[in-house]
Amino acid sequence: MRDLVSALDERKRQRLYRERQTLEGAQDVEVRIGGRNYLSFCSNDYLGLASDPRVIAALKQGAERFGVGSGAAHLVSGHSYAHQALEDDLAEFTGRPRALLFSTGYMANLGVVTALTGRGDTVFEDRLNHASLIDAALLAGARLVRYKHGDMASLKTKLAETGGGTRLIATDGVFSMDGDRAPVSGLEAVAADHDAWLLVDDAHGFGVLGSEGRGWLVDQLRKPAPNSILMATLGKALGTFGAFVAGSEALIETLIQQSRTFIYTTASPPAVAWAARAALQLVRDGQHLRDRLELLIQRFRAGAAQLDLPLMSSDTPIQPLLLGSAGTALSYSEALRRRGILVTAIRPPTVPRGAARLRVTFSARHEPEHVDRLLEALSECAAEIPDVAC
Repeated sequence: MRDLVSALDERKRQRLYRERQTLEGAQDVEVRIGGRNYLSFCSNDYLGLASDPRVIAALKQGAERFGVGSGAAHLVSGHSYAHQALEDDLAEFTGRPRALLFSTGYMANLGVVTALTGRGDTVFEDRLNHASLIDAALLAGARLVRYKHGDMASLKTKLAETGGGTRLIATDGVFSMDGDRAPVSGLEAVAADHDAWLLVDDAHGFGVLGSEGRGWLVDQLRKPAPNSILMATLGKALGTFGAFVAGSEALIETLIQQSRTFIYTTASPPAVAWAARAALQLVRDGQHLRDRLELLIQRFRAGAAQLDLPLMSSDTPIQPLLLGSAGTALSYSEALRRRGILVTAIRPPTVPRGAARLRVTFSARHEPEHVDRLLEALSECAAEIPDVAC
């Protein structure tokens, strides 16, 4: 039997050990942990809706109308009017015929890939895809082929080398650790040429990018392609919880019939769906939030350039500071925490060895002075922390 204690000790020695931190209040740009307040730059609450009073009021209203729990899976008796109304709203918002709710983005990706592919089929994935997409292909039993990050030539070569069966191309829309965007329009063209599905996980683009925050996929493919599948989450820019898949009528019906992560899971609380409807309307009307977010990102990038900080190329709220070793990234995170700033160190296996980083993320609720405070703290860290070997 594997010695778990020794394995955990080894993770600590390599500075790869992960620890949870307990927030004592609401998710916001200022959080309280262990009796101390911190300025947070590590949440995916991009528009600051997680603690918006209007979303909170909708959640309360939903609980009063629909109760707390759903009581069963969607196909038994757990599918509420709140769920159906949200699915209808999401379909209309994304310009797709239908949408289907899942409990999490992880379950949505697993549900789509396992419903559409199996043994004898092939799933082509960008090398920097989210873990849920990688796991989905493995769970489906399909052949997993990974192409170079954002590289159309690499993908075409892989497709040419593959025989029959169903083909599915899967990619993040906005890559969660690098913050860059997938070449969606090019991917769709390649998918169409090779009679393949295209699944885009737009968890970090939905609500933030495109007209009215409809996301990166919808921004790039204004006219829905029959082979394209959108997956996006509700727990990031919308500030609530859950995920959805949007696509054709036949696709959604197929997922209802064959997606095990939809069929065999208790439906999410209907009150949360009711709150997500309110958040979706705030996203639709929230161009001022996206404009503010863009200005904050530009302010940070300009300041980081002046300080010669190793910032990766990204124009999204995800701003990775590439530090190399796990030890260096953790030292920066700890030094920032001593200064009252919360930024999580991202280390292997989440990112490749030698690519550890601080994943700085911004919210529309941040103030310009918050950005300046972060830049000042990072400048101090750069001056005091030598490179630490992993």
